[in-house]
Amino acid sequence: MSVGLALLAGSLTAHAFGFDEVAERAKALAAKPYIAPPDTLPAELKNLDYDQMRDVRFKPDRALWRDQKLPFELMFFHLGHYQTQAVRINEIVGGQARPVPFRREDFDYGKNRQLSPQKWGDVGFAGFRAHFHLNGDKYKDELIVFLGASYFRALGAGQHYGLSARGLAIDTVGGKGEEFPRFTEFWIERPATDAKTLTIHALMDSARASGAYTFVVKPGADTIVETRARLFLRAPVATLALAPLTSMYLFGENQPQKGDFRPEVHDSDGLMVASSTGEWIWRPLINPKGTLTTSFTLPGLRGFGLMQRDRRFANYEDTEARYEQRPSAWIEPIGDWGPGRVELMLLHTPDETHDNVVAYWVPAKQPAPGQPLDFAYRLHQQGEAQQRPPGAWAVQSRTGYSYAKLAANEQQFIVDFEGPSLAALPAGAEVKAIASTDGNGEIAEVNAYPNPVTGGWRMAVRIKQLRPGQSTELRAFLQTRQQVLTETWSLILPPQ
Repeated sequence: MSVGLALLAGSLTAHAFGFDEVAERAKALAAKPYIAPPDTLPAELKNLDYDQMRDVRFKPDRALWRDQKLPFELMFFHLGHYQTQAVRINEIVGGQARPVPFRREDFDYGKNRQLSPQKWGDVGFAGFRAHFHLNGDKYKDELIVFLGASYFRALGAGQHYGLSARGLAIDTVGGKGEEFPRFTEFWIERPATDAKTLTIHALMDSARASGAYTFVVKPGADTIVETRARLFLRAPVATLALAPLTSMYLFGENQPQKGDFRPEVHDSDGLMVASSTGEWIWRPLINPKGTLTTSFTLPGLRGFGLMQRDRRFANYEDTEARYEQRPSAWIEPIGDWGPGRVELMLLHTPDETHDNVVAYWVPAKQPAPGQPLDFAYRLHQQGEAQQRPPGAWAVQSRTGYSYAKLAANEQQFIVDFEGPSLAALPAGAEVKAIASTDGNGEIAEVNAYPNPVTGGWRMAVRIKQLRPGQSTELRAFLQTRQQVLTETWSLILPPQ
């Protein structure tokens, strides 16, 4: 290659559209007052009801990149009903970005004969989904979906959609109400014919923050979404929630529901946290009567996630929802995120159609307005093979009495642990259950004994809430001599 051609190639590479260009746009947005998106959606689209909206579908044969027979394909969501704010979508080809226009002929409007798409012009899209041969060669499955605010959902092989991730959450707790930043524009890199990953850039904006994101999606049994972000605040916020996850917990083994034939109904059954100190924490989820917020303050973070540990169909018995195939989402920080806290907010839900669980990381120090905050992480979407502590972990948490009735304001919990640290114990090993509570609890009894059916160990804890109208913290783990064998099982008892 001649010197001139080499310089030209270097120049083209340097100016290829990517994360830095999106970050410059985010920085420029943050330096100006926020401008809310205009309300230009035709009334006939706003007025579509749920069933009418379901009848508007993208035609699969119009998928972007289908004609080129590329490993990934894109399909788009139509505006209407709840989705009323358009996002701009661009394709990056050869390092250069070009808009993907809305075309009414790409959609099947079904029975919606009252619509007049020929009058709308380019109304934009509500979002998009990417498809890939995730579960076999015959069909390109849905891999990842971006739809609404900064929400997105991804799948690994053999999984069904469950919990959602978000780019950012603001004032989920504290402040004067939650602010929902939204992705306003996407740039998606056209993949090569042998590509194993898909790269998506996104610009985010809201009243008090703007940001640039790059998502590199690597499909597989554990689909990984490697995320890079740069945030700019317009003004300080009460709670800056990074890598937020949103899920649903209606009832389960630790909170059974009478009248429902299904033993458990949830997208996630617990929050798992790995501290930089080496401690692993498991907090079983609950469906509280009201809003309940707890947190774990840490000197550093190795990871956190909303997990669906229970993978047995018999524990759900739902042939349609297939809760045992809902993914676990594990956040693995890239680099040092410094001190902060993992916060968990639980709300009451009357049914399984409402998400009521939010978990996220709050840095101990937020940036000053206009100053960038850079962070990166891997989001793992996991099924049967999922992140676990190195020792042993809780496989079920049950509550209730057996042959002995409980005293007033007393509760009993039965927790089964399994894992390599327990399997390696010699016969007759001395194992103790160590339990503690806060000032509103009193440990009445705690013991541990082998479970001959599972080969693990079972822990029984009885605790009395001294003031039933207040929440109570309960922590427990198993140890032999001075060696901790299990994660810390950490339960919050809500006010009675």
